[in-house]
Amino acid sequence: MKDNFSWENFISRETAKDYFKGIKFKLISDHKEGHKIFPNPKSFFRAFQLCPFQKTKVVILGQDPYHTRDVADGLAFSTESQNPIPPSLKNIFKEMHDDIGVENNSPDSTKWADQGVLLLNTSLSVCEGLPNSHSNIGWEIFTDAALRELNQLNYVVYILWGAHARSKKKLITNSSLILEATHPSPLSAHKGFFGSNHFSKANEYLTRFRDSPINWQLD
Repeated sequence: MKDNFSWENFISRETAKDYFKGIKFKLISDHKEGHKIFPNPKSFFRAFQLCPFQKTKVVILGQDPYHTRDVADGLAFSTESQNPIPPSLKNIFKEMHDDIGVENNSPDSTKWADQGVLLLNTSLSVCEGLPNSHSNIGWEIFTDAALRELNQLNYVVYILWGAHARSKKKLITNSSLILEATHPSPLSAHKGFFGSNHFSKANEYLTRFRDSPINWQLD
């Protein structure tokens, strides 16, 4: 891996490819049909902008952005601080408290991203009220390519919650830690997410192989 590789270069490269024309066409088409698209297009690549490639320590994979108005902020599972905590994030916070004693009340995960946590949805946009509406328009080609680039880094913790995220395990073949559990959604959190202790396991690994663990406290 070249030391000068950056997400900015990656985004420029991928957005110039033919498949990305299909993404742009779908976004324009949905907008013309009156659909609201989330998050704001300026935030599509926010996860990459906040977490430089070489500093990535943890990757948490989501599926697609929140499809409710003014909730999605470009980071998987996160939302702006003035918003209520979404149900899946509530369960993440509960597990975090039970695991490492951290109690969070802010749903804004920017502080995690600033420390090297890539909060990446595999689809980077969605239509209002239509979950997974952009799951087959080409975003996964883009985010799979990002995961292949990350696979060239050693000693990264990959946290894969739910069948969709776990399906990406095949892209991770290097010296990294892969942590898997059910999704933190209220529908599945009691089937293996609670009690998974992923936050302590991640920090134990980072303490051993990287310069420092993650401070999971948000507020």
